[in-house]
Amino acid sequence: QVQLVESGGGAAQPGGSLRLSCAASGTISSIYITGWYRQAPGKQRELVASITRIGRTNYADSVKGRFTISRDTAKNTVNLQMNSLKPEDTAVYSCYANYRNSAQAWGQGTQVTVSS
Repeated sequence: QVQLVESGGGAAQPGGSLRLSCAASGTISSIYITGWYRQAPGKQRELVASITRIGRTNYADSVKGRFTISRDTAKNTVNLQMNSLKPEDTAVYSCYANYRNSAQAWGQGTQVTVSS
C-alpha cells in the first residue's frame, strides 16, 4: 500500500507562485509514476504534471514553462512548483501515484486559488 499526504496550496495573486508537496509512505519502492491532477468547478479533471521513477517528466500544455515537477528522494516527496500563476489555475490539486501493476493511490486534495 502507498499513502500520500499533500501540503502547500492556498491563495496567490496572478503572477505569483505556490509550491505543492506530496509525501509518500508505505511501499514506496513500488511507485513508478507520481503526479498531480487538478479539477476546477464545472470542468473535467486535468493531468497537470507527472514524473516517472527515472525522472521523466510530462506536463499539460497549459502549464508548460510555468510549473515544474520534481522529486526529493531523501524525503520521499514530489513537489510541484507553480510560477506565473493565472486565475485559470484555480482548482483542487490532487497528488496521485501508480504503483505495483496497476494500483493507484491518491492524496486528499488541496485548494489552489489565484485571484486579485
